[in-house]
Amino acid sequence: MNDITNRDDIERLVNAFYKKVVDDPLIAHFFTDAVQLSWENHIPIMISFWETLLLDEITYRGNPMEKHIALNRIAPLRREHFQRWIRLWEETVRENFSGIKADEAVTRAQSIAQIMEGRIGLNSTNES
Repeated sequence: MNDITNRDDIERLVNAFYKKVVDDPLIAHFFTDAVQLSWENHIPIMISFWETLLLDEITYRGNPMEKHIALNRIAPLRREHFQRWIRLWEETVRENFSGIKADEAVTRAQSIAQIMEGRIGLNSTNES
């Protein structure tokens, strides 16, 4: 298996990941019911987000934290949601890629989840 080396790789990863997400009974509703998500808009944004993080190509400009805080007001996020997101992301990465950038994709996602959990108020004493 090859490592993540270009935007096409990230596009393949993001598309494969979201195919899993929309079928997942625990987190699909965030993407299908909680918000009126336009996949035609969302997928390219996520590709740019990961391209910026992993390949140092600055193609994403946005505030994902703000979006998730707003989402949490509509449909409360719980630690189990972040854990499922991480599990699906890591599974998708490992099924498609192997190498330093693949490892970084997993590590970055774990860090993002931790930061978001903290910002929306999830911690060991407050799980709601």
